[in-house]
Amino acid sequence: MKEFLVDSLFFGAVLSLAAYEAGLLLKRRFKLAVFNPLLIATVAVMAVLTLLKIEYRHYNESAKYISYLLTPATVCLAVPLYQQMELLKKNLKAVVGGITAGVLSSLLSIFLLARLFSLNHEQYVTLLPKSITTAIGMGISEELGGIQTITVAVIIITGIFGNVTAEIICKIFRIHNPVAKGLAIGTASHAIGTAKAMEMGEIEGAMSSLAIAVAGLLTVMGASIFAMLM
Repeated sequence: MKEFLVDSLFFGAVLSLAAYEAGLLLKRRFKLAVFNPLLIATVAVMAVLTLLKIEYRHYNESAKYISYLLTPATVCLAVPLYQQMELLKKNLKAVVGGITAGVLSSLLSIFLLARLFSLNHEQYVTLLPKSITTAIGMGISEELGGIQTITVAVIIITGIFGNVTAEIICKIFRIHNPVAKGLAIGTASHAIGTAKAMEMGEIEGAMSSLAIAVAGLLTVMGASIFAMLM
């Protein structure tokens, strides 16, 4: 059985999609933020691989094709932004200021935590791209000498955490403006958080989509500067 699955061209892709669909069913059934489809899928895939004693590299050989869709899927987020172009123009200063503040907060927090826990340079730069989409974060991590696989894991964890806690945090801090919500979610938790923003409303989704792109560009420049601090 193990040999059959390892040699299969579709095992990884089918397992990933089936696990994600299971996560969607749980989310619809219980309607709780903790049942995040991506979180459920991640745990389910890890459980199956561990149970069947299948190495990650074998799984990835047949699952990597899904990753090819990551970049075009991210680009498609420009569609809701285009639909809210007039709103963007009216709030341009607030948008630029909000995203810039979010990116600086992310980079500064990683720097302070790296100092606090005495991380080395490789570990430090691995964590710097935590709040941007995987497609950009992997490139930054590789360029700065980080560990790409850990960067991907950190980015996914950040996104899931943002997706699960976005509504709660907005309620706690009484953030009601849809533009502010979208910018905060997109800047802090990239595409996974944007999925939650789109559930919250069209404006939130559009602003979050914008935040992904702008935060990614700012992080590319900011991470290069912050990397020199350690």
